[in-house]
Amino acid sequence: MTAPRKRAPVRVDIVRRIDELLEVWSVRSLVYMAEQNCPYEEEFDGNDLAAATHLIARLGKEPVATMRIRWFAAFAKIERVAVRPGHRSGEISAALVKAALEHAARKGYTKVIGHVQKRLLRYWRRAADVRVREGRPEFRFSAYDYVEIEKDLAPRADAIGLDTPAMIVLRPEGAWDRPGVLERSAKRGGSTKGPVR
Repeated sequence: MTAPRKRAPVRVDIVRRIDELLEVWSVRSLVYMAEQNCPYEEEFDGNDLAAATHLIARLGKEPVATMRIRWFAAFAKIERVAVRPGHRSGEISAALVKAALEHAARKGYTKVIGHVQKRLLRYWRRAADVRVREGRPEFRFSAYDYVEIEKDLAPRADAIGLDTPAMIVLRPEGAWDRPGVLERSAKRGGSTKGPVR
């Protein structure tokens, strides 16, 4: 008898490269277009490149789930959560949700909302301790019924804000605790003269 193969741990990353964005779109195409028969123009709605952060969950090197977060003045919005078939035990989506909530809180947000399929509300309540937004009607698109959910986030002492040092704000999204390329550039020295205009 052979021992069961140990599964790689779930790793959630912020998408920063084009090849990672292609992985996001591949997972979403499998889930929404192939599985849920969502039309292309509804799935790729014009919000992927405008004020959005994408998360990707992997088992080893394999992309298995994604999420998009859009940023508004008073809240962050979780959307486009897609988990490939065969990976829906709840562990992977829970890791995505946890990463998204932590990221939003680090960016200084204290409110997150989402539009979730009504059939998945129980999961969202259990996984993220969300509540249905009061006074907001249910709605329907792409043949599914949706409800609006919300969650309050505790303010973080280390949230990125107006008084965060400039070199930290310049670091890549979500990598604010690690020196970035511009800090290495600052150590390089060089000319202070810019191009003549």
